Amino acid sequence: MDYRYHCYLPAENGHNKLPFNPCELLDFTLLKLAAGQSWAGESGDREILAVVLGGTASFTVAGHHFAQVGERADVFSGKPHSVFIPAGADVAVVADSAVEIALPSAPSDLAVDPYVIEPARVASGRWGAANFGRTYHQILTEIAQPDLPAGRLIVGETYTPSGNWSTYPPHRHKVDDLPAEAAHEEMYYFRVNPSDGFGICRMYTDDGYEENFTVRDHGMHMMPEGYHTVVSAPGYTTYYLWFLAGSQRTQGAREDTDLAWVGGTVPTLRSVGL
Repeated sequence: MDYRYHCYLPAENGHNKLPFNPCELLDFTLLKLAAGQSWAGESGDREILAVVLGGTASFTVAGHHFAQVGERADVFSGKPHSVFIPAGADVAVVADSAVEIALPSAPSDLAVDPYVIEPARVASGRWGAANFGRTYHQILTEIAQPDLPAGRLIVGETYTPSGNWSTYPPHRHKVDDLPAEAAHEEMYYFRVNPSDGFGICRMYTDDGYEENFTVRDHGMHMMPEGYHTVVSAPGYTTYYLWFLAGSQRTQGAREDTDLAWVGGTVPTLRSVGL
């Protein structure tokens, strides 16, 4: 079967690109460097949020230097450091230690200086309840960081515990019908702990298309459409970096009406997580 919406990202040293991308706005690359290695590029007509997944690196962006960004060993070891890279910027990265950096991006014409998002600015909490509870980090959102400028990108992290479900009941971001729903593309970049583990991801559309795949390290779920949900296998925690882009930065999601009753059985589940 030819799958439309998922793949496994290469994770070699260097700048790793998606093998294909069904989204029109969102893109993603993974920068992996050994200590002392460097990489240089440019953002072009896109804004980028460089999320340090693990390790430490120094950034020079449009003439602004940010030294030794990052401190966590990996995505399961605390909140991230991130660097916002505006459109039209030259970028140079030098690895102070072995480092992995996620680079989600979207088109932008926002004129703004680059900036660092420290872990103290990252909001955290819990969405859901019972066996569909999960914890989150909001890194760059209009809700948790309204003072941080961005043109399109909305970015965060979710941790789904052993045997639990995330983004359940499933939801979509298909049409602008605020405040109930906002039209956004979305992507998930996955890691698993321990790394030999797995989860399952399901995506389905209103016209009957359905895609299920095994979540493993460096799995990518690319969603220009569709309802989506994730579950971790018992014994494993799955992580995903989630990021969205649309015509505006107001979040909104519509639950699958056939499953919305599940949320009603747990009074604490009132807001949809990503």
